[in-house]
Amino acid sequence: MAVPTYTAAGTKATTAAKLSKEVFGVEVKSHQLLRQAYEAYLANGRDNLAVVKTRGLVRGGGKKPWKQKGTGRARFGSSRNPIWRGGGIVFGPTGEENYTKKISTTSKRVATRQALSLANTSGKLIVMEKLASKDGKTGDMAKLLAKVGVTRDALVVVEKKTLELVNSTANLQNVILVSAKYLNVFDIMNADHIVITVDALKVVETWLKPVNKTEVK
Repeated sequence: MAVPTYTAAGTKATTAAKLSKEVFGVEVKSHQLLRQAYEAYLANGRDNLAVVKTRGLVRGGGKKPWKQKGTGRARFGSSRNPIWRGGGIVFGPTGEENYTKKISTTSKRVATRQALSLANTSGKLIVMEKLASKDGKTGDMAKLLAKVGVTRDALVVVEKKTLELVNSTANLQNVILVSAKYLNVFDIMNADHIVITVDALKVVETWLKPVNKTEVK
């Protein structure tokens, strides 16, 4: 399986990079596993910030609104009762909820292979022999990516992040820089272009290559 390959300068390479069929050529019969991995990524990154006040936390309400008997009204012990306006909240979020979703390592690997295979089928993959930034300038990186055909949201996959690469992509709103071993279904599925270096390609194929029959799906 060959894919468009470019040099470090952004020109067409004489030899196209070859992709492993076991990683980039997987047949995706169902998107169920992809959905599970996608939702698990979102759930595990969710911040649990919502907290409500129960009747014991709402300020005031210490004095009994009216005496127990003789008024003809229902008895109440506090104006912070949940059925009163300004009272506490019942069954609201406490900040201790656990929204995480578990997915096995094998399932993650299979889902990542499926996502990369779909990206390859859609023509989103772009391989570069090398990607480097000497000065860490955003403008230079933007011009290079445009030269290789990146026009929309892009996922740039390198073997290892460097300070120069981080600086050159940090201010590009449509570019996400990631190390090869931190690839995930969420970033792959949301990218319009996936730019991956040859060295990163080797890491990905070594990492995601099936090691037993249970991983072949």
